Amino acid sequence: MAAVAFALEPRPNLVPVKDHPLLILVGLTGVGKSTLVEALGFSRLPDRRELVDLYVLPRYGVNLPIPREERFLLTRRFREEFPGGVAEVLARGFVEPRFPLLFDGLRGEAEVAYALEHLPKALFVVLHAREATRLKRLLSRQDAFDRVELRPEERAELRALAEGVLSPGELEEALALAPWEEVLAKLKIVAEEKRNYNPLGPLRLLEDHPRALILDTERLSLEEEVEAVRGFLRRLGL
Repeated sequence: MAAVAFALEPRPNLVPVKDHPLLILVGLTGVGKSTLVEALGFSRLPDRRELVDLYVLPRYGVNLPIPREERFLLTRRFREEFPGGVAEVLARGFVEPRFPLLFDGLRGEAEVAYALEHLPKALFVVLHAREATRLKRLLSRQDAFDRVELRPEERAELRALAEGVLSPGELEEALALAPWEEVLAKLKIVAEEKRNYNPLGPLRLLEDHPRALILDTERLSLEEEVEAVRGFLRRLGL
């Protein structure tokens, strides 16, 4: 998979992202975006995490790495200033002209709505899975990026945090997979993402949209997801 140059200012051999065909993955942590990116093998832009590190967090004078909950606070602040969020960064950029060209990824209704309007050549692949499934995947992936700060007294908050995110049975399943401290750390991510980026928003915008493909990553195998994406591009003559 080739990494493609991206910049926020014009450079030789780069074209505006807004004028270039782009395949954008949409979905929250744990839906399977990174796995699909690797399986597709398309040329790709710097991903969401990289764009936030390069162009969002420096606005607020932070030193990386920082816990996920602090990132949530700062990206929320950025969205208050720029409602299109990361989609605004992407739409202002310049990129090498290649296709298929992949971006991983956008989150939430506001970012997708901004991209629909300001990236007229973009196509969207929405990946979704239940919160319980996303939590289980987070517990198994052992990514240092998922680090959050925990306080000793937070155990009492565990069930309250799960309210509206996991059923009691799903919480017990998660607790069977890992120590409560780890479950709490990952549950914080799942709950905070759901609070900041309602996963139903992109589905409302993109369901039955001619520029979008919806993938249920709980139902489909990775091979089926790859074939669905390639078939989507073929149907559009790309």
